[in-house]
Amino acid sequence: MPDLAPHRTLDWIGGLDGHIEMIDQTLLPGQFKVIACHDVETLWEAIKVLRVRGAPAIGVAAAMGAVLGIRDATTYEDLYARLERVCDYLASSRPTAVNLFWALDRMKRRAQTLQGRPLADIKESLLAEARAVRDEDAAMCRAIGDAGQHLIADGAGVLTHCNAGGLATAEYGTALALMYRAHELGRRFRVYADETRPLLQGSRLTAWELSRAGMDVTVICDNMAGLLMAQGKINLVITGADRIAATGDSANKIGTYSLAVLAKAHGIPFYIAAPSSTFDLSIDDGSAIPIEIRDENEIRRGPGGLTAPEGVNCYNPAFDVTPAELIHGIITERGLIQPVTREQVRTVIGR
Repeated sequence: MPDLAPHRTLDWIGGLDGHIEMIDQTLLPGQFKVIACHDVETLWEAIKVLRVRGAPAIGVAAAMGAVLGIRDATTYEDLYARLERVCDYLASSRPTAVNLFWALDRMKRRAQTLQGRPLADIKESLLAEARAVRDEDAAMCRAIGDAGQHLIADGAGVLTHCNAGGLATAEYGTALALMYRAHELGRRFRVYADETRPLLQGSRLTAWELSRAGMDVTVICDNMAGLLMAQGKINLVITGADRIAATGDSANKIGTYSLAVLAKAHGIPFYIAAPSSTFDLSIDDGSAIPIEIRDENEIRRGPGGLTAPEGVNCYNPAFDVTPAELIHGIITERGLIQPVTREQVRTVIGR
């Protein structure tokens, strides 16, 4: 388990009148700060500006946010109306990570099953449901680590992109879960963490996590991966995902598709690690996955100040889609999807 100080990535603190606490990931690695969200508006902002990020962690935050939105309801009608409003509002924060919508739908479905119960019981049951979303995500991540740790051999060089660790989930991670588990089993290997422009989640977050856990991690610029593959330093590529279509086409942080193409050209297996909640079987293939376009200034005003001339256009898609034919396998808490086909996705994940 990675060392994230005495705090989980995010958690609900207290009872129904409590609040959400989370690590502010925009400040890492320079400052470790835990912030509190007492209302839905603060949580929406935290999701939008990436104080909390990573598809599973966003889903947990959304489930807890639903509780923030309904706890002051005074009547049944008020509660269910508030729940619809808060879910619609939180759903507008980020469009690509399917766990956000999955968690909000789950909270609404749970509320429907509670109709007729005392109002106080409904509120407490929804808080229990949000906590269950967090705990189940942590268990799924550990199961992903167990399911995929055998892929990391002693002496291997493993490349990862962005951050799919404890900071992106309830704890432990998805792609990084394999690495944590292999490390716990005593294997020695080196992780290469792509810097991940423009917001540097690889160098800021992945390197921070892995180094705190005592693991061998080296940060590289995004455009160095092909050279390291050609030099034989990389044996395996593992990333997370934010939404996976019925075919296995997978959306992940921008730059992932390029890595998959490079891995294919060099004969290196490319894997995705993600929980079943990241699959969106209502989307037929990757072409229908919505891609978030973020503020141009994330590119224009990167770390260190102005990195492009004022007035020059910048294009800033947050994600790209890797087609299933470039993915060697998808590791889930339910087992390995291999080959990555519509049929195998249906077999492992269901309908």
